Amino acid sequence: MNISRSEAKFKCAIFWWAIAAVIGLTVVAFGNLIGLWALGSFIGGAGVGIVAGLVLTMNFCKTDAEFKAEAQARREAEAARKPYLEANAAKEIKTAEKPGGPKVAPTVPKSAPKPAAAKPAPKPAPAPAPKPAPAPAPAAAEVGKRPVALSGPRAGGADDLKLIKGVGPKLEKLCNELGFYHYDQISAWTADEVAWVDEHLEGFKGRVSRDDWVAQAKILAAGGETEFSKRASEGEA
Repeated sequence: MNISRSEAKFKCAIFWWAIAAVIGLTVVAFGNLIGLWALGSFIGGAGVGIVAGLVLTMNFCKTDAEFKAEAQARREAEAARKPYLEANAAKEIKTAEKPGGPKVAPTVPKSAPKPAAAKPAPKPAPAPAPKPAPAPAPAAAEVGKRPVALSGPRAGGADDLKLIKGVGPKLEKLCNELGFYHYDQISAWTADEVAWVDEHLEGFKGRVSRDDWVAQAKILAAGGETEFSKRASEGEA
């Protein structure tokens, strides 16, 4: 059943005004929900609905003039295309009347290029000859000569080696461990023996020759006193 343009526009307007009414009621309901004044919510909803209805119908419901303009545009477009269509139809008829279509030169397939010869893989480099292990370093030569040592102090007890300048409790203990307990032992050391003891005093290397233990031990072994031993005996060292 054909529908006139007026009926179509009327139905379109009803549809979009219904949508606008729903929008207006939604605004009223939202205003009541957030606690606005009831009359204010109604007025606001009505205003929104009217504006929405006008905007929607103006954009989506065409007037008779618009329908006529569209119909006129379609007719003009068809009239403009008619000469072009007729010319193409005449060309197609002439082409169909010719006994044979256009000759097409046969295409000769090109031969595929020959694959390039593969290059031989490079020979691996010879592994380097293993280096000979370094020869062990020769053991360090013994420095000096070990003095005569005792397994323990004599019957009278060990001398107080701390009366020798440069000897503290730790160094006295180390001397005892090496077998040196008495002044006369130290006073008899030769230069080679001093060098050996200097080398074997772990943590105190060089103290024998630096503080001249031999000269101090000779004085103490003879019953004398050095300036240091005197102060040490008096508790001033």
